[in-house]
Amino acid sequence: MTLLDAPAFDEARERRRKVIFWSAAVLLVALVAGWWLAAGRPVDWPWNWNNFVRGKSTADRFLTAVERNDLPTAYGIWMNDKDWRQHPVPKGGYSLGRFEQDWGARSPDNEYGSIESHKIVAARMYGNVLLMAIIINGQRTKALDLDYDPAMRTLNFSPPDVEIDLGP
Repeated sequence: MTLLDAPAFDEARERRRKVIFWSAAVLLVALVAGWWLAAGRPVDWPWNWNNFVRGKSTADRFLTAVERNDLPTAYGIWMNDKDWRQHPVPKGGYSLGRFEQDWGARSPDNEYGSIESHKIVAARMYGNVLLMAIIINGQRTKALDLDYDPAMRTLNFSPPDVEIDLGP
């Protein structure tokens, strides 16, 4: 076959190829935009967006359990261990007794008092962890700063010198 013997141009085939290409491109953009919206519109790289979804979901489940005053369930979420009662020694040295002092509704160590509502207002990747600022009981004066470790899938208090600035 020579150049002069080229097959005839198939207009329908070319149009079908363009429609498939542009449909796939639009679908890809829609999926990325949907993933970004589901992650909470983070200003971060796309490979971190799942960390936002998982971290915010874990913090939400944890604080919902604390609001119900179901501290054993909240402790299991905090440690990422549903069967934490089966282990004699707590992971990381954070025992249930100390956890109840930090999160119990009547505990003097709990600076928020009885937790009745929460709202995750900001989340940022800080190193390898997701740092979250959470407004407790509608008080904007002092946000609760928690971090979520995506590798261990555990929650923890953020370091004292690290917090998200919520502005005025």
